Amino acid sequence: MLPLTSPAGRDDAREHGFTLIEIVCVVAILAILAAMIMPQLPRGTSRARLESYAIATAALLKADRNAAIRTGTSVATEIDAAARLVRSGASERFVRVPDDVDLDALLSARCSERRAGRTIRFFSSGMSCGGVIALSRQNVSYEVRVNWMTGGVEVAARDRT
Repeated sequence: MLPLTSPAGRDDAREHGFTLIEIVCVVAILAILAAMIMPQLPRGTSRARLESYAIATAALLKADRNAAIRTGTSVATEIDAAARLVRSGASERFVRVPDDVDLDALLSARCSERRAGRTIRFFSSGMSCGGVIALSRQNVSYEVRVNWMTGGVEVAARDRT
């Protein structure tokens, strides 16, 4: 077998491969494509992170219930849907959800002969005024439910369609 040579007698074997300019052009094209695609990729709070916000909210409510029983006084947990904030009435703890998460609350209008406003009140007996706090994003929703009779707190997943 004869070696490959050009008509000028040079060896063509050295011309295989890519030049630096070709590699730079390919990388530049890939960077431009990535810059166009990246803004369209979904971002924001994941399903697992949304669930963790619901669990943290439930933990805060349970802590307030326990504080009411322990101290023998009522404790009111404040829910501010506009600020996406749930604030403990017994401590400095709070849960703030991100802007891409919808926070809705279904609360009683009156509780123990008082206007409840935007609070869930726990009593020394363990009972409460009850309520539901819904955290949702896209088609995923978690509800933190407070039973008015027992004061029990539970988290329930709900897929919205």
